[in-house]
Amino acid sequence: MKIGVALPTSNQPTGDPPPYATARAFALAAENAGFDSIWIFDHLLYRYPEKTDAGIHEAWTYLSALAEATDRVELGTLVLAMRFRNPALLAKMTAALDDVSGGRLILGVGAGWHDPEFDAFGYPLDHRLGRFDEALEILVQLLRTGRASYEGQWHHARDAVLIPPMRADVPLLIAGRTPRMMRAIARHADLWNGAWYARPEDAVLLQRMADLDAACLAIGRDPASLRRTVGVNVRYPDAIGEPADPSKWLTGSTQQIADGLAAFETAGYDHAIVWLEPMNEASVERLAESLAIMRA
Repeated sequence: MKIGVALPTSNQPTGDPPPYATARAFALAAENAGFDSIWIFDHLLYRYPEKTDAGIHEAWTYLSALAEATDRVELGTLVLAMRFRNPALLAKMTAALDDVSGGRLILGVGAGWHDPEFDAFGYPLDHRLGRFDEALEILVQLLRTGRASYEGQWHHARDAVLIPPMRADVPLLIAGRTPRMMRAIARHADLWNGAWYARPEDAVLLQRMADLDAACLAIGRDPASLRRTVGVNVRYPDAIGEPADPSKWLTGSTQQIADGLAAFETAGYDHAIVWLEPMNEASVERLAESLAIMRA
């Protein structure tokens, strides 16, 4: 099982968004420690009632810079909100970044969920899944064939073409949980992501895995052909305090965290993406000790 880490690009839970230098140093620490991937989130802001607005850096700009800064780790988006970008342009952006990174990109996409940021930046709130379905048709055509023609209610492409062409095997990851999203995942995705969990026996996660299997079988796809990724919460209470809900966090000794991650591998997951708290280089070093135990 591959193991990656999410990058510090926002000011959640508190503080100001860290500068690029912080994310770069974190990414290089993860690469040097032997992790397989680094992941970035795609938001414009976090806005909740009776709370101060929280900021975040723009995902694609940061990921492009990190593609040049790193040499080996895979670069993933968890996940791009399709409504933020024209789908044909996103395919063009994907081809360029995959070239810059030397074929290390994992393109993760989703429908988006945080309505306040869409409203604040002028993106439509209506027909969220309908818009996603149409955008995905264009994106997949371009990724898989290099050309796209599509006429929908909200999106269209008229013989769009990728020149220069991109490699044919850029992995497409889709995150989703509703029946409609599960159908789209079964039709188009190479990987699915479920997040955030601490244990593979979590009842919600088990149900989503079962729903995904059913969606694949409904269209005649072998469920085993769809790789499973999972977001895992890892926390070091001695550095940041005990979590409010321990059931949502993987904690404990170096060995216990190694065992906890290994349980996801035993359960059939291909890739674990770790959200670290505290999210700093010291935590990367501690997690690397668990990684070494798993791979010994």
